[in-house]
Amino acid sequence: MELGLKNKVALVAASSRGLGKAVAWTLARENAKLVICARNKKALEETADEILMETGVTVFPLAIDLSDTKRVDWLIRETMDLFGKVDILVTNAGGPPPGDFEQVNEDDWKKTIDLTLMSAVRLTRAVIPAMKEQKWGRIIHMTSASVKQPIPGLFLSNTIRPAVIGLAKSLSRELAPYQITVNAVCPGYFATDRVKELFRNKAKQLKKSADQIEKDLISQIPMGRLGNPEEFGQLVAFLASEKASYITGASFQIDGGYVKGLM
Repeated sequence: MELGLKNKVALVAASSRGLGKAVAWTLARENAKLVICARNKKALEETADEILMETGVTVFPLAIDLSDTKRVDWLIRETMDLFGKVDILVTNAGGPPPGDFEQVNEDDWKKTIDLTLMSAVRLTRAVIPAMKEQKWGRIIHMTSASVKQPIPGLFLSNTIRPAVIGLAKSLSRELAPYQITVNAVCPGYFATDRVKELFRNKAKQLKKSADQIEKDLISQIPMGRLGNPEEFGQLVAFLASEKASYITGASFQIDGGYVKGLM
């Protein structure tokens, strides 16, 4: 399917690795113009070089800490200077640290709110004026299947990520008159470094091997496997396209059937 993303300008956050990187790759293959950002400058530049070598699309890597409001404003100014517009925003941030309620402290809560919720707020606030002016835009928030079904051992994620869903749903109504859609994607377990790290942490707690933890988890996924990050990128690319122009305020789980709830 031709998604019509050629020459659209996309800003993808936390895209040096994992699902954010997969999103950047997919948008590049659709010939979108890209700005990618993350804290790790070296990894970010390596990702940009990889995408350029395979797709021929020039990707601008801008290292940034999304907890700094002034740096977020700088990021948007740089993107506007480069391309004159921002058509697509994909918010993303590294996952909150794992732990049960009694294992996370006051500082963990504050950092998670800043990282998970406020980074999405800051980026969204920064791109809205330009999107309103052009009367077109796509805002896609990357969250987690934990917003649909709490995941044991991820108390911070279970609690804070649903706030991003509230942001997306509320904002979708305000921005719809400007032909700006706002949606959320809720990934389950994918073959990423983040998921492998969660397996290792749980293995230490339960005194099992990480391989056994992975097998136990996969047994709970009806499709019997972890997701391929490319599959996630394809969903985001569709939501970023003109083909999804009547979809807004929605939350899409992509989890191989892991979530058991009806909605």
